[in-house]
Amino acid sequence: MLKVTCAIIELHGKVLVTQRSEFMREPLLWEFPGGKLEQGETEEACLVREVYEELNIHVRPLKRLTPVMHQTKNHLIELIPHICTYVGGVIHLLEHIAFEWVDPSALQKYNWCLPDVPVVEEYLRLKKMT
Repeated sequence: MLKVTCAIIELHGKVLVTQRSEFMREPLLWEFPGGKLEQGETEEACLVREVYEELNIHVRPLKRLTPVMHQTKNHLIELIPHICTYVGGVIHLLEHIAFEWVDPSALQKYNWCLPDVPVVEEYLRLKKMT
């Protein structure tokens, strides 16, 4: 099983969403940024590292949400979401092709990677938007 974290990054009432490139698995779909947990690494450290590696920004994890189990052709993935706050830095895309800061009420309009769908739904319930 692969353990993967994702960051729901909040800033001034908006949430950061990223679009996968055409060269990634699940091309052009939207997701919350994150990545694979390394051996011995905490979820929070993974989020901070992965977001910095992918987007060149610093975040601080605040709240863990419910993990999502997702079966692909080759792997069982446990996606571990955390609400995070933006700390600093300027976004520079290294893997994704686009990003947007969006109002949470607009999140359901995006074409999400399947594992992210329940994360969006839980986040909106927490924000009382569903």
